[in-house]
Amino acid sequence: MTTESKPRIKITYATLRNDNEELHALYEAGVVASTAGLGRHHQNFVDGRWLDGRAGTFEARSPIDSEILLGTFARGDALDVVDAIAAARRAQPAWRRTAWRERLAILRRAADLISERQMRYSADMAYEVGKNRLEALGEVEEAADLIRYYAQTMEDNAGYDHPMDNLGDMTVHTRSVLRPHGVFAVISPFNFPMALAAGPISAALMGGNTAVFKPASASPLSAVNLMHAFIDAGVPPGVVNLVMGPGDTVGEALQTNPGIDGVVFTGSFEVGFRLFRSFSTTWPRPCIVEMGGKNPAIVSRTADLEEAAEGIMRSAFGFGGQKCSANSRVYVERPVHDELVRLLVEKTEKISIGNPIPREHWLGPIIDAKAVARHQQAVSEARRDGTVFTGGEHLTDGDLARGFYVEPTVVGLPSSHRLFQDELFAPFTAVATVDSLDEALGLANDSAYGLTAGVYSGDPVDVDRFLDEIHAGVLYVNRRAGATTGAWPGVQAFGGWKGSGSTGKAGLSMYYVAQFMREQSHTVVD
Repeated sequence: MTTESKPRIKITYATLRNDNEELHALYEAGVVASTAGLGRHHQNFVDGRWLDGRAGTFEARSPIDSEILLGTFARGDALDVVDAIAAARRAQPAWRRTAWRERLAILRRAADLISERQMRYSADMAYEVGKNRLEALGEVEEAADLIRYYAQTMEDNAGYDHPMDNLGDMTVHTRSVLRPHGVFAVISPFNFPMALAAGPISAALMGGNTAVFKPASASPLSAVNLMHAFIDAGVPPGVVNLVMGPGDTVGEALQTNPGIDGVVFTGSFEVGFRLFRSFSTTWPRPCIVEMGGKNPAIVSRTADLEEAAEGIMRSAFGFGGQKCSANSRVYVERPVHDELVRLLVEKTEKISIGNPIPREHWLGPIIDAKAVARHQQAVSEARRDGTVFTGGEHLTDGDLARGFYVEPTVVGLPSSHRLFQDELFAPFTAVATVDSLDEALGLANDSAYGLTAGVYSGDPVDVDRFLDEIHAGVLYVNRRAGATTGAWPGVQAFGGWKGSGSTGKAGLSMYYVAQFMREQSHTVVD
């Protein structure tokens, strides 16, 4: 049995069962391969070469256990960014002229390599950010599927080259063609370290752009793995460049260098909106920013409360609530409030917490000490201003003391409390009582964010009102697999409204690749 075998079943974020023994055996082999590779040194990749960074190196350690050294990584600086941008600009004309079908063929090979290496890449990710095995397997699968789906959308649109109408003169031929911008910067987050890099990088490349990629410093190993897949698939030198390092040097240089023609950023509202306001200077440049969410679930008096409690628990506490789509606030109609809370507490208290590498643990650590402090501050406020129904503790017994473990937490608070407004990125959800669907919709929409939302109701009229009136880009109805989480390429488009996104077009959808190009009209007279 090898780590390069592909499981017979497809793992997605909606996968509920954890009993496929063949899959677990393959994953365990991946863990062995991953463990053997920990602690190595990894370089930046610029102009087809692996290079050390000018600013030395940095260590990345596992949030599972600080004694686990993931590796040492090249620390780039602003001059390394200059070199990477120059390489991307040199490579872009030839890449743009490469036939779009050939570009797709190369990127589809990268997707196949990611799938072949799924077990080791997933185990690396589990060590790196603390995902359990199904979450890690799902993300690696998503990274490959994003590339495949985006390639299919470009193929479906004939490379975004479409004939237009003729006004009657048959000697005049008109077309609409989408052309690349040039060089894109891709700045990815720690929480989906492979999918939220593979998606935008591949979309940029499909459109004929080249890219400079900066991963989060907490998750450089998945970035290196992704680069190996691109390189081994045959992406030419200079077309994709990797520069690791801090946001205040590498990230800042990418955002301010005039050699960058467009940027993709996934992260906090504060950082993303500042980038959105400052990125364009001489003329407008594409700035695709996804900036998080404060995602509501509404539970009506006609809901199936078992389904609702399961969906809320999975979306609130999957990957420790460290998803921009996490279900961090719940509005429950008064007649069913107590029973919903009882069921939610019961399910939350059954969660197995610990090192996520073993099969038995569903919830691993959160990412770092700052995240623990943010969780503990929220718990303190909830104890002062409301009720902690369950959880709230910082877990430090035994081996857990070397990681960043907290209990998943369900609280009751007044709906006006700041914990219904501020994104925490932690396993924490707040519940408020409402007297009507009108009140619930009003509170749900009273947010700077508008990423995802869910409703549980047995009344079709309630469901239709929710779908019509909620201010969010990704909606779920009566979903046991997750109240607000679990989008998949080509299945659910994933993009936010208001403070959650900048373009009005979603990832995982047929519109995504077109955002990396600009339209040009061709009128040719014979």
